[in-house]
Amino acid sequence: MSRDPYELLGVKKDATQKDIQSAFRKLAKKLHPDLNPGDKKAEERFKEISGAYEILGDEDKRGRFDRGEIDITGAEQAPRNYYRDYASAAGPGNPYQNSSGFADFGDSDDMFSSFFSRRSRGGEFRAHGQDRQFSMEVDFLDAVNGTKTQIRLPDGPALELQIPAGTRDGQTLRLKGKGDPGIGGGPSGDALVEIRVRPHRFYVRDGDDIRFDLPISLSEAVLGGKVRVPTPSGAVNLTLPPNSNTGKVLRLKGKGVAKRDGVAGDIYVTLKIVLPEAPDQQLTDFMTSWSPANPQDPRNNMGE
Repeated sequence: MSRDPYELLGVKKDATQKDIQSAFRKLAKKLHPDLNPGDKKAEERFKEISGAYEILGDEDKRGRFDRGEIDITGAEQAPRNYYRDYASAAGPGNPYQNSSGFADFGDSDDMFSSFFSRRSRGGEFRAHGQDRQFSMEVDFLDAVNGTKTQIRLPDGPALELQIPAGTRDGQTLRLKGKGDPGIGGGPSGDALVEIRVRPHRFYVRDGDDIRFDLPISLSEAVLGGKVRVPTPSGAVNLTLPPNSNTGKVLRLKGKGVAKRDGVAGDIYVTLKIVLPEAPDQQLTDFMTSWSPANPQDPRNNMGE
């Protein structure tokens, strides 16, 4: 094999390790002997790209190749060939010789260790299937509370997907073994499902907390009392202090989003006084005749 390993894999010399892995896997799927029975040309090309990946897929070997310390076969360059020649001349049993004829090169069974393994019989390569990327939308409350749903892969059956409580927008869930099938009996890849959470009509997530505006009537604001408040886990009673203004924030502890440690975040409720849509004559008459004991200007801090 005399060609450059970068040329064999079709990558540039500044390619990342991930680029090299992707290029090799793409070629391996196309040229693997299991997929091309009897095709000697494909078999030879597979051997070539396998040798190229054995060098470039290992960062240490790649660095040594780039520095000219080893060639594409993994053999040491001239300074260490002396020892190899010496080993051959010395005969069997010397410490520099091994069964493959390369004193300083590891057994080829460990190549592609991150993606390939030998079969127990026949010595054929097994390739791990590629992961597949998907995305799906879920409702806000389903993401907060958790749920089971189904996702249908483009070329496969519908699969059950567990949405854990507290799932965040953009979080990726893994379905093990539901990606592309492996080559030569290798394990299948995984399906990676990115979750997109639909906005809620009034809840807003803030980390593990939830915030929303709570409309209250004028009488509730003035007199205070208990009001029924919705939360993702069900309605609860909230105590309003008397004389509560719009903008006042009240906390419902532990009613927010579940955390991994089992403790939930909080809900922060911002009060918003809402007058009746239709005019209330009694309220109008009262406000007309009402003379407050302590008149105030709510805009006195706004300047002129």
